[in-house]
Amino acid sequence: MSVVLAAAVGGLFALGTFLLLRRDLVRVVWGVAVVSQAANVYLIAMGGISEGGNSVVPVLSGHGESVPETADPLVQALVLTAIVISFGTTAFALALTYRAYQENETMDVQEWQ
Repeated sequence: MSVVLAAAVGGLFALGTFLLLRRDLVRVVWGVAVVSQAANVYLIAMGGISEGGNSVVPVLSGHGESVPETADPLVQALVLTAIVISFGTTAFALALTYRAYQENETMDVQEWQ
């Protein structure tokens, strides 16, 4: 499972970097969004339950013998906050992109004055 997550995170970072290097401003904004989501997937993957089970302390660790292993809730809360912030930042960047298009009448960043 960790190989699949590593491949997914690597693919998302590669796609985001590819989009960041384009000349179209909208693709650059989407590249930033993809890179931020790749970072979120990386954090969730690293903050999950390990295969050995020793690194994660169960939340109910004094209440019975059969307590299921749980993932760290702090990582999930931080990633949820990061998702909301990146959504707002992406919306703001797209609004700025539209304004730049109105001013320059082109989306190509190398043709701006």
